[in-house]
Amino acid sequence: MQEPLFHDRRDAGQVLARRLSAYRGRPDTLVLALPRGGVPVGHAVAQALGLPLDVFIVRKLGVPDHEELAMGAIASGGLRVMNDGVVRLLGIGAAQVDAVAQAQALELARRERLYRGARPALEIARRTVLLVDDGIATGATMRVAARALRAMAPARLVIAVPTGARSSCAGLRREADELVCATTPEPFGAVGCWYEDFAQTSDDEVRRLLAATK
Repeated sequence: MQEPLFHDRRDAGQVLARRLSAYRGRPDTLVLALPRGGVPVGHAVAQALGLPLDVFIVRKLGVPDHEELAMGAIASGGLRVMNDGVVRLLGIGAAQVDAVAQAQALELARRERLYRGARPALEIARRTVLLVDDGIATGATMRVAARALRAMAPARLVIAVPTGARSSCAGLRREADELVCATTPEPFGAVGCWYEDFAQTSDDEVRRLLAATK
């Protein structure tokens, strides 16, 4: 029986913050959290290190009529990353891809307005970005987010999570200047295995935490 490593996401964020102490109070640094589960972790990191917090959203592009199967993803800023193998195998046309991407882009924009309200997105170019989630299992979402952020020209990109599968973390190292993972237990299983309380984070909590972080 696997023993949880963290009580909840806030506890995990406090543990992670200790591994990121070199970034404490740096005026060129910000925390970007992947909603929804990454936001309580990112909030705890931002609070502990005295850094601003914002969200960075990734939306899966599901295969038409089989939405659970990803053919790609889009992220804040408009970058689209495709799984060309799935697209070719299923014979998905460019018009179908565009239609799904446009629908998800609308949903991404809706979520950004929902979470951030009237506040503008934080500036990323030439700043150090701590990209935070509550854990890494396959790493697919984090990979898309990291590639999208690279296109926005940060000075330094740091992927930071409380826990992750060792192999997935190794595969993500090339996507960032630094990868900080507080724990890499084996066998890993699912991210939620390592939390006592892994309750779903609500949209209201995301909004509250973003509003509470200066």
